[in-house]
Amino acid sequence: MGSLTIGDLARRTGVAPATLRVWESRHGFPRPRRRDSGHRRYDEHDVELVTQVLRRRDSGMRLEVAIAGVALADAATGTPPGAPLVYAAMRRLHSNLQPQRLKKSTLLAVSWAIEDECCSRAEQPIIFGGFQKEHYYRAAEERWTELARIARSTMVFAAFSQDPDPVERTTMVDLPEDAPMRREWVVVCDAPDYPAMLIAWELPGQSTVPDRLRLFEAIWTVEPGAVRDAARACAQTAQQLDHPEAAPLLYELADNPPRPPMALLQAASLINRVVAYVDRAR
Repeated sequence: MGSLTIGDLARRTGVAPATLRVWESRHGFPRPRRRDSGHRRYDEHDVELVTQVLRRRDSGMRLEVAIAGVALADAATGTPPGAPLVYAAMRRLHSNLQPQRLKKSTLLAVSWAIEDECCSRAEQPIIFGGFQKEHYYRAAEERWTELARIARSTMVFAAFSQDPDPVERTTMVDLPEDAPMRREWVVVCDAPDYPAMLIAWELPGQSTVPDRLRLFEAIWTVEPGAVRDAARACAQTAQQLDHPEAAPLLYELADNPPRPPMALLQAASLINRVVAYVDRAR
């Protein structure tokens, strides 16, 4: 448990307590530990994180973008080399999302459902797809080309063998050999009306397992805040790989969406159980 009060954090960083409370309310940052009394407590790491935000803001970055970048980078800190980066960040930022071990065949079905219901029906969504290898993307290329036509922006991650042909409104991000996203499966639809995301990472040691039976540890949700964080994590990964299209996306994704109605979250929880049972029966 941290020992610094909000007043201590304010004195150490120069950010007023009222401002820190506004940041927490609007952006979920910084994240205090709460005592039984409800009082906030922070530690030295929080001082460093707030200081990083101030440095980025003072360099000309919008406050919302600075906070999102620092929070995501912190969420991924400690991830071993080669481990799944987007998945790890989401598990740290949204520990309430319960992971499930699913076969690839089930992941395909859930991905198609998200693409059909959310990506194709949302009004100008921002869409991210992580395909691991180029031939997995090629199998879905026609489908994703159609999605790109109705999206505000589409970004595809895969280990491409050569520079892929350009596709309108689509950014192709080549994953280098040591990229953590080579182990990840990503479908993110960030939109105010139909948000959804599915993030999974392939469990190691499956070189002899048939393709459709490969196991992944997966999380998915329609909660807008979690979907926005997944979209930010994808855009930040593209930025780290020096893609110029990433920075404008991070600006677009800087604000936090409103909380969804409880009924939506309850329905998602039910569907989560259904998916688990269906996977076992396949």
